[in-house]
Amino acid sequence: MATTAENIAIVLVAPQGGHNIGSICRVMMNFGFYDLRIVNPRVDHLGKEARDMAVTAKKTVLRSARKYKSLEGAIADCHLVIGSTRRLGKKYRNEFITPDQIGKTCDALPPHQKVALVFGREDHGLSNDELSLCDIFITIDTSPELPSLNLAQAVTICLYEFSRQEQQGRPAPSELATAENKEGMIQHMRQTLLASGYLDPVNPDHILRTYRRIFNRAGLDEREVRMLHGLWSLIDRQLLGAKRKDEVG
Repeated sequence: MATTAENIAIVLVAPQGGHNIGSICRVMMNFGFYDLRIVNPRVDHLGKEARDMAVTAKKTVLRSARKYKSLEGAIADCHLVIGSTRRLGKKYRNEFITPDQIGKTCDALPPHQKVALVFGREDHGLSNDELSLCDIFITIDTSPELPSLNLAQAVTICLYEFSRQEQQGRPAPSELATAENKEGMIQHMRQTLLASGYLDPVNPDHILRTYRRIFNRAGLDEREVRMLHGLWSLIDRQLLGAKRKDEVG
C-alpha cells in the first residue's frame, strides 16, 4: 500500500461531543494514526470528557490535534480528500467507496502524499459546500431502520478497514494536486466564468458544483491544475481585450 497511516489525516468538522473526540483519539492510536485535525469544535476538545475517553491517547493524539477555522484550511496540504456521508442519490453513485476500499483507493498515491478522511457533525454530517471540497465519498452500509452511525463508530470502522489492508506496493501514478491548489484553480475558474457570463451571478455555485465533481473524479495532478489556470488566464485576457475594444469603439 503506497499510503501509510502516518500520511492520513483524520478531520472532524464541528464535533459536538467531547466523548466522541476522545474516543476517536483512542481508536486512532489503536491503529497507528496520529494526525487529528478539528474544524470549529463545538466543545473544548481538551476538556475532561475528551481526556477521559482518550485514555493514553490524550498525551499524543489529543494534545497534538490541530484546530482550524475552515475545512479548506484543514485539507489544504492533502492530495486526496475522502468525505464520509450517507448516499446522496444516483448522480453521486460513481463517487462512493465503502470502508474496505479505502486501502485500494490510497494505493494509487505516492507514499508521501497526504489523504484526508473527513467526518461531519454528529447531527447532520457535512454540508453540501463541505462535500463539494471532497474528491470522493465513503459510505457505510447500515440497516434502514437506523441508518446513522455514532461518529466515533464510523471513524473506527474506516480506520480498521484501512489498517487491515495488505501491503501491495502498486506503482504510483503522477502526483495529485493538493486541495489548496485545486481550490485556487476552481476559484479562478469561478471568476472567469462569471466575467464571461457563463455562470449565473445570483447562484454561480449551482453549476460550479458539477464541475467540482468532474475535477474530483479526474484526480487532477499539479500539471493539470496549472494547465487549467492557463486556460482561465487566456480567457481572462481575451475578455479584457474585448472590453477595451468596446470602450475604444
